[in-house]
Amino acid sequence: MNRTTTGVVLAVGTAIISGLAIFLNSFAVKQLSDAAVFTTLKNGIAAVALLAVVGLLMARRPRRPLPALGRRSIVGLTVIGIVGGSVPFLLFFTGLAMASAPSAAFIHKTLFIWVALLAVPFLGERLGWLQIGAMGALVASQLLITPPNGVIWGVGETMIAAATLLWSVEVVLAKKLMARVDPLVVGAGRLGIGLVLLLGYLGVTGKLGLIGLLTLEQWSWVLVTGVVLAGYVGTWLAALQRAPATVVTSVLVLGAPITALLDVVARGTVPAATPLIGHALIVGAAALLIVVAMRRAPANPRPTARA
Repeated sequence: MNRTTTGVVLAVGTAIISGLAIFLNSFAVKQLSDAAVFTTLKNGIAAVALLAVVGLLMARRPRRPLPALGRRSIVGLTVIGIVGGSVPFLLFFTGLAMASAPSAAFIHKTLFIWVALLAVPFLGERLGWLQIGAMGALVASQLLITPPNGVIWGVGETMIAAATLLWSVEVVLAKKLMARVDPLVVGAGRLGIGLVLLLGYLGVTGKLGLIGLLTLEQWSWVLVTGVVLAGYVGTWLAALQRAPATVVTSVLVLGAPITALLDVVARGTVPAATPLIGHALIVGAAALLIVVAMRRAPANPRPTARA
């Protein structure tokens, strides 16, 4: 497989992990009294897991160690840790407590739109009419799955929108950074630097002491969701390094049908006809984007340099 095809396959894998993660998080977040504490600890477990993988890879290939990070790469990792690994999480979960559920769900699902708008001028990606049409279908699918009934706009919605925009900026920055830095290092840096800031937030808000009050069951949920998050971040960045950002973020929307399927298996509740049509539309639109991306992929693409 060429790099783009590999990236698309990884993106599909990331979407599957995303669907599982959303399903598990819906249970896990209810087991902890504070969403910020849950997010901080989960990100911490994921950071440790990715660092462990990096360490294992370095131990297995001592003659080919990971290149040392230069000042420019360190600055890039720090910015990604702020823009993607900490501030948007705080904005999102704080806004989620104030925003209406339909508004929050719809705003967050527009990530692929903002990535597309940034990827064209800053990453040089091209969008054909088929891709634009597929993205339009993805927007329509979200309206079918989460109808805009009762959607309002307030401080909470503004915070969620700001978080979504920051994550879209992170996609562009990470794509550029991974031209010279291994995706696993970027992922570990993103979560590790973000963890420092999240812990600082818990300290300032007086929530740091809540960590010591967690039960064994609560820690089990943190551990499971943290490992899943590590898998998500690792495959997502590996996909983003190899395939166009517009394709990767659009394919991630496939996580919604995966979550819905898991809900059916676990709870035995089948979605109504309209959401089912929306999920089917997601699958069709994502398939079209994948086919277009693979057809456009060069047969022998130039390998990405790392430093």
